[in-house]
Amino acid sequence: MTLPATRRTVLLATGGAAAALATGCGEYGGKDDSSSQQSSNASAGQELAKTTDIPVGGGKIFAEEKVVVTQPAKGDFKAFSAVCTHQGCTVGSIADGIIHCPCHKSEFRIADGSVAGGPAPRPLPAKNITVEGGAINLA
Repeated sequence: MTLPATRRTVLLATGGAAAALATGCGEYGGKDDSSSQQSSNASAGQELAKTTDIPVGGGKIFAEEKVVVTQPAKGDFKAFSAVCTHQGCTVGSIADGIIHCPCHKSEFRIADGSVAGGPAPRPLPAKNITVEGGAINLA
């Protein structure tokens, strides 16, 4: 014979499922630092691109290195993490001065990595680069 579920057994059963779900989602949620997100495959001194590879008013995504290099104005190069601060997806495109994340439509400005739209809670963290002799290198 099956007994009807009491409020207590329903709460205990759903509470355990919710705790398991929260534990599984904890990899990207709740922390204010980007170190909890995917690590970078880039190394200091590594050449990412030639300056001529980065369009003025746009940029280029280096997915393997998890870096975005932009050129908001001629000769002004910036670099940011390519890992979206919303849920850790790699950003997917750059158009009209905006870096776009394909997962949940977060948008970031190419000039400073700040959030321009979408659910991202924080800007893209800046990366250090050097520009010498027409080459863009990770610092």
